[in-house]
Amino acid sequence: MVKALDSRYYDEAVELHRESVVVLTHCDTILHLLPGPYVPKDKVRKLGVKSDFGHVDLPRLSEAHVNCVFFAVYVESVFKPERALRRALELMERFYSEVEESSDKVKLVKSFNDLKNGLQENKLCAVLSLEGAEPVQDSLLLLRMFKRLGIMSMSLTWSERNMLADGCWEQRTKGGLSNRGVRYVEEAENLGMILDVSHLSDVGFWDLIEVAKKPVIASHSNCRALCDTPRNLTDEQLRALAEKNGVIGVNFAPSFLTKSKEATLDDVVRHINHIVEIAGIDHVGLGTDYDGIWKTPIGLEDVSKLPNLTAKLIEQGYSDKELRKILGENFVRVMRTCWEV
Repeated sequence: MVKALDSRYYDEAVELHRESVVVLTHCDTILHLLPGPYVPKDKVRKLGVKSDFGHVDLPRLSEAHVNCVFFAVYVESVFKPERALRRALELMERFYSEVEESSDKVKLVKSFNDLKNGLQENKLCAVLSLEGAEPVQDSLLLLRMFKRLGIMSMSLTWSERNMLADGCWEQRTKGGLSNRGVRYVEEAENLGMILDVSHLSDVGFWDLIEVAKKPVIASHSNCRALCDTPRNLTDEQLRALAEKNGVIGVNFAPSFLTKSKEATLDDVVRHINHIVEIAGIDHVGLGTDYDGIWKTPIGLEDVSKLPNLTAKLIEQGYSDKELRKILGENFVRVMRTCWEV
């Protein structure tokens, strides 16, 4: 049974969203803009049109006063490795077209100045992130080209093994970053990309922490102490990200909140509280994984319900200053550090 939200807290949450920078660091909405293995033709959506299914579109983002989203370019496994580059470019082209159709509402971010300008113009700041480096793994030239095309954040792998690193599904081998992976980390930082540890193996996590010179994020990961799965982070890893001045974006997938098919707002709050306790208030944010998860916590059925979470945090006693950090200021700090090259 989920306790009903106090309307006073909800109204305060909506106002706080309106006044704050609200950043979501992982949404898989691009996958829903064209047909693919997970999205049949009759379920393809438009970014600018409110839908009755899925989690994210411009009208629902506006309802929650979200003004910055990291849109993942994720290549489904069926396209890897041979067709990964082609599929990534198709996804990006579809997204660019959607952004152009809604150019009065959306700004594609390719620098920190773009972010500042987009926020001043009251537009949604759209950040492209590469979830898994399969499209670029054979060539540093391709990595540079993807940066020119607007990729501002990158994870080395998606749970599986590739030429750069082992993912979290490969823990048995105790493999981390390859020599090529180390070179990619160095080049990505030189280009001004944010590096993302979500989906890496434990050994790969520590390799990346050692090699990286700038803040590192976990765009959509939770706490292994509360939900024991390789996709979540140990307390030691949470502390290491904090020492790197990075941020952990909480994931809304029930299987990473409770290791079951069900979760509630309170489960999300538990993970936020734990990250604050272990890593500190400056190192937690919102990842969500909207449009990449098939079920959501009760009360967070889509992005328009996000003020429900903020209301719960207000009820828990978080101050406005702390909430602004969680909602987006912590991730803005990382963007400034990594993108101002």
